[in-house]
Formats: sequence, C-alpha cells, structure tokens
Amino acid sequence: MYSGNPDVPDDVFAAVLGQVNDFVRTRVMPREVEIMTTDAIPADLRAQAAEMGLFGYAIPQEWGGLGLDLVQDVEVAMALGYTSLSLRSMFGTNNGIAGQVLVGFGTEEQRARWLPGIASGEIVASFALTEPGAGSNPAGLRSTAKPDGEGWVIDGGKQFITNATEAGLFVVFARTRSASEAGTGIAVFLVPADAPGITVGPKDAKMGQEGSRTAEVTFTGVRVGPESLVGGDGEVGYKAAMTSLARGRIHMAGLAVGAAQRALDESVFYAATATQGGTAIGDFQLVQAMIADQQTGVLAGRALAREAARLYVTGEDRRIAPSAAKLFCTEMAGKTADLAVQIHGGSGYLREVPVERIYRDVRLMRLYEGTSEIQRLIVGGGLVRAEKRKQS
Repeated sequence: MYSGNPDVPDDVFAAVLGQVNDFVRTRVMPREVEIMTTDAIPADLRAQAAEMGLFGYAIPQEWGGLGLDLVQDVEVAMALGYTSLSLRSMFGTNNGIAGQVLVGFGTEEQRARWLPGIASGEIVASFALTEPGAGSNPAGLRSTAKPDGEGWVIDGGKQFITNATEAGLFVVFARTRSASEAGTGIAVFLVPADAPGITVGPKDAKMGQEGSRTAEVTFTGVRVGPESLVGGDGEVGYKAAMTSLARGRIHMAGLAVGAAQRALDESVFYAATATQGGTAIGDFQLVQAMIADQQTGVLAGRALAREAARLYVTGEDRRIAPSAAKLFCTEMAGKTADLAVQIHGGSGYLREVPVERIYRDVRLMRLYEGTSEIQRLIVGGGLVRAEKRKQS
C-alpha cells in the first residue's frame, strides 16, 4: 500500500471519504431519477457539494482546496462513481484536467488569481482542448493564438467541452505556430468566459450522463493579455495537456470502478430477490457465472486503479500505468454494466431502473480523456520504445 506523506493524513481523509460516501448514498442516490429526467443537478446538491469542498478536493490547501493527492483522489472517485456520473462531472474539471493545468504549470500570480475561486466552486473551469480534428491526440490542434502587441488573439472552435455552459474560465489550448524540432507550438491560455468573441453553443443532447453539460465553444478574435498565457511559456501547452490527461485517466479508472461496483451490487440484489418459477434467479448457475465475472472485473479494476495512482504519486510511472488503468477499468465497467442488464432481463431495459442508466452512462468512459484505442497505442508503443532504448 502507498506509504507517502500526503497533505491530508489518513485519519482526516477517512473522515472526508466517509462524508462523501454518506452524501452519495443518502442525498444523491434517492434523486438519480430526478437528475436523469430533468437533465440537471439540483441546486441544493450543488450547494452541498461546494460546502463539502468537492469543487476543490484535489486543489492544494494553499489555494483553498482540500489538498487530496491522487491516491486519495481515486478513493473519492470510486465513491462518486457509485451514483449518477453527472454529479462528479459538475466539479470534475475544477479538480482535474482544467484545475491541474493551473496547479502544475501556472505562475504564482495565475494560481493566486484563479485557484481559490475554482476550489470554492465560485468559478467553474472548462478544459477547452478537443476539436473536430483533434480529440485524443492534441497534435492535430487547429485553433490559433497569434501575437497582438503584448497579448494574443485566439481563433478556433472546440467541441464536447464539459461545463462550457456554466464556465467562468476556459483553459484554452491553441497553436502559436507550426510544430518543429524546437517544440510543439502549442500554448494554453486562461480565458474568462465573458471575454468578447466567445460563443457557447446549446448543450449537447447525449446518450447518457444526463445532468452533465457539454457544448461547442467558438473563439472569434478573442483578445487576451500576456497574463493569460499559462506559465508565461508558449510551448507548455502540449506537456500540460498530456500531464493533466494522464492524471485524469487514473481518476477516470477509479470512477469506472465505482460505477461497476454499483452495477454489481444491483445485479446481486436482483439475483437474490427476483424469482423465476419460484426459484431465485441467483440460484441458476449461469447467472452466478455472470456475477462472478462482474466481481472479478471489479476487484481487478480496483487494484489496478490504486496501483496506478501509487505509481503516479511516487513518480515511478506517469504514462503507461495511467493509460493501462483507464483502458482496463473503463472497458471493464462497460462489460459489467452489460452483464447487469442481462441479469435483470427485460427489467434491465426499462428507464428508471438503475442498471439501464449505468449502461448508458459508462459508455462514454471509453471515449473521453483518450479513447481505448489511444490508450492501447500509448501502452503498447511506450513499452516497445522503452525496450528499443535499452537495446540501443
């Protein structure tokens, strides 16, 4: 088990995790159908999440967050994954891919300006990377940032941007020049959502994860000052994106484990209580086999997510393990949810039955923050390249 020195001691973290679990089980789960049918997180749940510090649980304490490290983050993710994934999405970008860009690459002035508001939930930060031609691979980025006096002018379109409709800050990736041997030519900018030239489209109609909102964002001649360039470095964008995504992939693995655990628990309950011909369906060996496959996947995924988090925190592996964990755990969640629907039979295909929602919700997990195919390329290619370096 990880034995580092996190900012939050184990006993304090145990209390935090207990509060998160209680919030999920007693406040959120009873309202999952409401969240699904209204396609929104109720305002009182948002307020309670902010009061609990969930908008900044992974933001360092010096900027107003709880200061959880990634090992602890994974445990929180597993707790949050147990209910509607849209709840976590509400504050996921603040703690994850958007907030971590500032934590890891921002200047002291930029952190002081933005992180306290992000940690409190007063500001929702959106990670504006994905484009029609650049999703899992930022190298295809087409949005541009051109020098304009001391500042920059940003033009381009982004899609599938989480929390775009509520954002107070866009963390925008743009190309300052063509890639060359000298660097990628990708920078990242902090752009207030009320800056002239920003157009946010209507929220996307999605297969699942009702209550989480994504939308297209267009930047047309958006002018920003020099203070908006993250780290004051026009080449930091690609590294910031890759680092933030790698960390986020481990969080995503934990989230998938939580969702799979819920699908398993729903399956076991149904198998033990539903009958066929007067016999509990859980007494049938083929149903038991499906439950066994679910349990095996959940146990393996939990162990992998925890180990990947440990390797990331210690610095032993911040590339291969995150992708392997994200790949396995999200694929596993999909299989577990599919088996849950099968175990439920016709009931599992009905709206308002939890496993039907889980089945739709987890499908996205194999797509965002890097598709399963991209994870396979990272893992396989990375191992082969490492071996070639050893042999050369």
